[in-house]
Amino acid sequence: MQTNHFNWSIYAQMPVVGIVRNMHISDFKAILPSFLAAGFNTIEVTLNTRGAQEMITYAASNYQGRLNVGAGTVCSVKDVELALTAGASFLVTPIVNKKVIKLVAKLQVPIFVGALTPTEVYKAWQYGATMVKIFPAGTLGAKYIKELKAPLHHIKLMPTGGVDIGTVSHFIQAGASALGIGSPLFLQAYINEGLQLDKLSEHFELFANTIKEAYRAHPAQRFTNQTSTDED
Repeated sequence: MQTNHFNWSIYAQMPVVGIVRNMHISDFKAILPSFLAAGFNTIEVTLNTRGAQEMITYAASNYQGRLNVGAGTVCSVKDVELALTAGASFLVTPIVNKKVIKLVAKLQVPIFVGALTPTEVYKAWQYGATMVKIFPAGTLGAKYIKELKAPLHHIKLMPTGGVDIGTVSHFIQAGASALGIGSPLFLQAYINEGLQLDKLSEHFELFANTIKEAYRAHPAQRFTNQTSTDED
């Protein structure tokens, strides 16, 4: 397995993971310059996307140091091996798999672990998650993030699913250290129905500015690189 370095300094500037799922590789390659130009710097390609490994390898090779490229929907040790071999610098899971989390933590690769309940969130952090992805966040909303942070204030949370341009400020205000954004960021209307780069670029910029304004209003919520050292 090979691992690429995760650039924490650029991530701190825009703590957002753009989630790519079921996108054609030609569209993926075409949108990356606009994605970066808008201020985004971290992108996840889900492993159940056709050609995911090729997409990860392309982005990691061509945008090294400027773009954090990760793999999502990582559920097993085999997925970890596939992702790291492709060149992923971070991993994202939809579930709490103790074996996967501890392996990745031992490799010192950032891992954002999917969880929902307080028990799942705590276990994910205890096993070594860099951050806990609250999924699906849209189901319970920003209020749920605020309620989780009350007893689990030390755990970094990344709401994912249901985060859009109209709700980002609510999630950040509630205590989100980062955001995971998929289809609301990569609008299908500008991609699947014929790539419209001009419109997509404008959308990226509007989204990025909205996020920046929200973090300026709530600077204490920004992500810092801190993981748990608790033993299970």
